[in-house]
Amino acid sequence: MGKNNEEYEQALKRVKALKDFYIHLVVYILVNTGLIIYNLVFYPDSIWFIYTLLGWGIGVIAHGFTVWGGGSIFGAEWEKKKIEKYMNKK
Repeated sequence: MGKNNEEYEQALKRVKALKDFYIHLVVYILVNTGLIIYNLVFYPDSIWFIYTLLGWGIGVIAHGFTVWGGGSIFGAEWEKKKIEKYMNKK
């Protein structure tokens, strides 16, 4: 039962991480769409929305990398290997 419980906990963490990313992405899209419209309607001579689009976009991309494992060199697999290394050291 311990292994199944551990697998369940890992799956639960993964689902939460995915959910958090998708919420982040939807909020990014909605807010930036609003900013683009606001900028183009009220300040068409000054394109300032690009700064929030790019800055926040970098954050969304980084968040995505951590969720899918591409952006974290110290991810779950690294932690597992280190734990096994120190456990076998005894």
